[in-house]
Amino acid sequence: MIPNITLVIQALAFFAVVWLVMKFGWPHIIAAIEERQAKIAEGLAAADRARQELADADARVADEIRKARVDAVAIIDKATQQANQIIEKARTDAIVEGTKQKAIAAAEIDSMAHRAREELRGKVATLAIAGAEKILKREIDANAHKDLLDQLVSEI
Repeated sequence: MIPNITLVIQALAFFAVVWLVMKFGWPHIIAAIEERQAKIAEGLAAADRARQELADADARVADEIRKARVDAVAIIDKATQQANQIIEKARTDAIVEGTKQKAIAAAEIDSMAHRAREELRGKVATLAIAGAEKILKREIDANAHKDLLDQLVSEI
């Protein structure tokens, strides 16, 4: 065979195959490529939206954490104030109760001292009368003696 005719037939066959592919196969290939590009563009847009939503969510979380910290500080301050108020009230109540107990104890001490003085006066009067009777060998009027001792005690 002649090489030029073979080359021409091969060129015609090549162009026929290229024309058939361009006519029937190329639109399907281009459609698949465009569809794939659209999916990739959608995926990139979705990724950008997701990044933006994540950034917004991070901002909201940071805001909520900040608010929670502010609330926690406020709660701690309020609890501290209440604790101080309770301590101050307990301190005041303790002072009042201590004052009451002190007054009761002072009254009891005064009462006991008064009773002891009266008891001692009675015993001193009895001893004085007994001593005076022994010295004088006669009996002395107890009421008169008591009056004399009371006068002496009040002078002292």
